[in-house]
Amino acid sequence: MAVITPVWTHFDLAKSALLSGKHVFIEKPFTATSQQAEELIEIAEKNGLTIMVDHTFLFTPAVRKIREMIDQQELGQLYYYDSTRMNLGLFQRDVNVLWDLAPHDLAIVDYLIGAEPEAIVATGTPHLNGLTDVAYLTMYFPDKVIAHINVNWLSPVKIRTTVIGGDKKMLVWNDLESDEKIKVYDRGVHVDTQQDEYNLRVNYRSGDMWSPKLEVRKALKTELTYFVECIQNSIRPINDGYAGLRVVRMLEAAEESLKNKGETVYA
Repeated sequence: MAVITPVWTHFDLAKSALLSGKHVFIEKPFTATSQQAEELIEIAEKNGLTIMVDHTFLFTPAVRKIREMIDQQELGQLYYYDSTRMNLGLFQRDVNVLWDLAPHDLAIVDYLIGAEPEAIVATGTPHLNGLTDVAYLTMYFPDKVIAHINVNWLSPVKIRTTVIGGDKKMLVWNDLESDEKIKVYDRGVHVDTQQDEYNLRVNYRSGDMWSPKLEVRKALKTELTYFVECIQNSIRPINDGYAGLRVVRMLEAAEESLKNKGETVYA
C-alpha cells in the first residue's frame, strides 16, 4: 500500500494497512512524531512486513555516486555537508518549511554520514501564514562532522545546491544542472604543526576539477523496483522505518530548538 497523503494522516493510514497484512510505502516525512514511527515499526516487525519511507533522493544517481566516493575514501575524512534548498511559493498549510523541505537533506545526511547527530540547532521565522517559511538547521556529528541546511519558501530563485568537504577532496552537487550535476575539486587546506605553536603553517592545495559520469535513471522507478525486491527477498531497505524514524527525530529536535529561539538540543 502507498501512503501519499499529508503527514498528519500517515500514522492512521499506515497502521491500518499494516494491521491488514500489507507492506507500506510511505511518503516523507514518515510520521508526525517519533512515537508514531516507533509504533508502526513495532507492528511491521511483529507481522513480518516491510516499511519503506519515500526518501527518493537516496536513489538518484548523484547521491549514489557521492556515497560511492565516500565509501572509497575519495573525499577522505568528512568535514561538512552544506545544503541550500529554496524556492518561491509551495507553501504548506499543515507543516512549516523544516518539515516540508528539510527531510530530503536529513535523509541524505543520514545515508551519507552514517551517524546520528549529537546536537541540533535550528533558527527560523514565519512571515506570511504563521508557519516558519525560512529556516537554518545545523547538526553536529561525531568526529567534528558538521551539517548545515538552509530551507526557504521565500527565495526569488530555485536553488538545490550542496557542498560536501573532506580532507582530500570537496564536491559541489547542483541538482538543477542537466549534465554536470556533481563537480569534484581536488582542493583543500593542509596544516603543518610544529612544537612551537607560532610556527603553524597553512598550505593551500588547488588541483584539478572534474565531473564524474552519472547513470541515467529515474530515481522513483529505481526506488519502487527496490521496494518490490525487498519484499520478495526479505531484504531490509536502506530507507526502512528506522531510517524514517531517525529523520523524524531530527525534525523534532529541530522544532524544539526553533521554538526556543535556537537553543541547542542534545541527543
